[in-house]
Amino acid sequence: MVAILDRQLWFTVVFLILQHSNEVLGSQVTVMYVFGDSLVDDGNNNYLNSIAKSNYYPYGCDYNRGPTGRFSNGKTFVDFLGEMLGVPSPLAYADPNTVGARILGGVNYASAAAGILDETGQHYALYSVGLRKFLLAGIGPLGCIPNQLATGQAPSGRCVDYVNQILGTFNEGLRSLVSILNNGTHPGAIFAYGNTYGIFGDILNNPASYGFNVVDKGCCGIGRNQGQITCLPFAIPCSNRNQYVFWDAFHPTQAANAILAQRAYSAPPNDCYPINVQQMSLINF
Repeated sequence: MVAILDRQLWFTVVFLILQHSNEVLGSQVTVMYVFGDSLVDDGNNNYLNSIAKSNYYPYGCDYNRGPTGRFSNGKTFVDFLGEMLGVPSPLAYADPNTVGARILGGVNYASAAAGILDETGQHYALYSVGLRKFLLAGIGPLGCIPNQLATGQAPSGRCVDYVNQILGTFNEGLRSLVSILNNGTHPGAIFAYGNTYGIFGDILNNPASYGFNVVDKGCCGIGRNQGQITCLPFAIPCSNRNQYVFWDAFHPTQAANAILAQRAYSAPPNDCYPINVQQMSLINF
């Protein structure tokens, strides 16, 4: 199997569940519940017995509170999407303070190296407790991340194609699943597919259009492509972080996360199918 799958970082579906309010006419969503891996982990790894950690500098070096357990130099996709929706970033479920009524304000269940488990399918049970708006984000082009490029399996300027081919099959299946879920199987609910692969591919193919000039190296890392060893404690990251697509061996920079969130929020159906997050948030059932 592909080496990156053994690491399990990046290889998961992000389930972003948006809860709407019927009490305020025309309101957008009021809270978010998030399931996923290190791409959207907001600090659960701080409380788990795991070697996948990001609670040290330089992680969070561009976040106003410093290291928080986010695998980025700053904000994640979920942070930016929450800002666009006008809701706070959900609380980390593993935080001992996330109890009682605080859970009703939104919870982030994502954790580093989560992988794809049988339990993931249980998220559909959330429909039965009243959640009605779901964003299922596909998998990005893992064959293009610094960790994969560092293996030397791709020609210069290219990604590891066989990795991306595997993911293309998975994403096609996920998009088809969204169509099935919207076909009357869950009355009163809407499911959207986030084309992470396509959006990220566009960034990598047209970096200058988005303000990037480094697409094949991590801003913080060691070895070939700064991707053989990911960002270590107190490593010195690149100074021009907004010009890098990748923060470390596996994860995007804050600048790339902002673009991913904006495209999911307001882009046409080829980026978010069949409707985008903004359109979904305004639906009243």
